[in-house]
Amino acid sequence: MYAIVGLGNPGREYENTKHNLGFITVDLLAERHGISISKLKHKALIGDGAIRGAKVKLVKPQTYMNLSGESVSQVVRYLGIDRDNLILIYDDVDIPIGSVRIRAGGSSGTHNGMKSVIYHLGYDDFPRIRIGIGAERGEVPLYGWVTSGFAKEHIDAVRSAVVRAADAATAIVSEGVTAAMNRYNG
Repeated sequence: MYAIVGLGNPGREYENTKHNLGFITVDLLAERHGISISKLKHKALIGDGAIRGAKVKLVKPQTYMNLSGESVSQVVRYLGIDRDNLILIYDDVDIPIGSVRIRAGGSSGTHNGMKSVIYHLGYDDFPRIRIGIGAERGEVPLYGWVTSGFAKEHIDAVRSAVVRAADAATAIVSEGVTAAMNRYNG
């Protein structure tokens, strides 16, 4: 079984913000594979289904971004998810807007949601898909940048990145993280 976790913030005010790209990508996966993300369990909205024959749980933590680890660790422990079968999808201010980067593990970088996940799990060797939101924020504080919407000139690039991130998650499930990295990084 796989757990595909999209990081984000609950609530209408955050729906279409940079920080919710993980939620947006998981919603696209749910739509593509006919999965209803409607059960509230482990401080998360969860949907059960299958992707290319593999059982999956689509997960949207409802703890707010900086506390994501509380929910993710509960899901992982309750379901007995293997490290290799935990896939996190989230925004990343440290890579260019509209880009997608896949890693098999590593640090949290500057992402507080990932810091929480790694802290609560006690390890960082699980696949992750990062969607770039760029760092062109000028004088805007980081919190204001990540919780804001997208400029018109970035919308197409972001939509394309979400599609590629969903494709990459599907590739990780069906072919493994190395194949997904080879296909979608760069």
